[in-house]
Amino acid sequence: MFTERRARSFIDTHVLSRLAGVPLMARRPMQGNVSGRHASPHRGASVEFAEYRKYVPGDDLRRLDWRAYGRSDRFYVKEYEADTNLRACFVLDTSGSMGFGSTGITKIEYARKIAGSLAYLAVQQGDAVGLSCVAQNIVRSLPPKRNAAHLMLLFDALEQAEPKGDTQLATVLHELAETTRQRALIVIISDLFIDPSLLRECFQHLQFRRHDVAVFHLLDPLELSFNFRRPMRFLDMEGGPAVFAEPNEIAERYHKALNLYLDGVKQVVLESGVDYHRTSLAENYEQTLLRFLVGRTRAKGVR
Repeated sequence: MFTERRARSFIDTHVLSRLAGVPLMARRPMQGNVSGRHASPHRGASVEFAEYRKYVPGDDLRRLDWRAYGRSDRFYVKEYEADTNLRACFVLDTSGSMGFGSTGITKIEYARKIAGSLAYLAVQQGDAVGLSCVAQNIVRSLPPKRNAAHLMLLFDALEQAEPKGDTQLATVLHELAETTRQRALIVIISDLFIDPSLLRECFQHLQFRRHDVAVFHLLDPLELSFNFRRPMRFLDMEGGPAVFAEPNEIAERYHKALNLYLDGVKQVVLESGVDYHRTSLAENYEQTLLRFLVGRTRAKGVR
């Protein structure tokens, strides 16, 4: 697929080939428009038995279970799980704070690797992918489609995404919950600079709309350690005022506030049951993706 196109800095074909053996599975039933590998909320034709149902006039006689009739003297019809394709919608945070990075890679660059790799793997297995770049509002949006040409458009959008402006992630997620009509896998890639209580409302709204929600919470190691050794000028990358401070004097308060925030996010995740992955930029993104894919494979069939 890449031989006739220019190389993308966020796509590593060797990583993709190693991950290709692990499918991207939905944890909730999906409503696609073609046959696929994901569970559907409707009954249909597949090899996986679902349940017996009493026969009603008009049912296909070929689906009658004669053994059940012999045991009960009543007519029963076998029903099977229907399989369909997946719609994966990637929500990429492009606010100013996503431009930060102390390990040689910024959050936006790491996010491109996550979104680009998962989009490629999804299209390869016949699923549709879409993208919403968000900051104060939806900066750019591509509806889900499942062809190679559309994937290249999505790669172009990822490549052109630039971190700037402040974030209104809560407002945008509520908007996406209302406008994404068909059930989808919503993959949020962000540093989640948002109050956990607002995050809870977003997750609940998305799940009320029957979406399968996955979150990659990107954090830089320096944000976690606050390992500064001399007076620093701290810049708000989303447009706020700069603050000059002695790190040793504020480190304790910083860690207290950070732990309070992370505990709040953890509580929201436990209550909502979203597929949450706290991710350090120091971690190899291939391992992050492998953990995500394997975890969803184990959760296959969750209703």
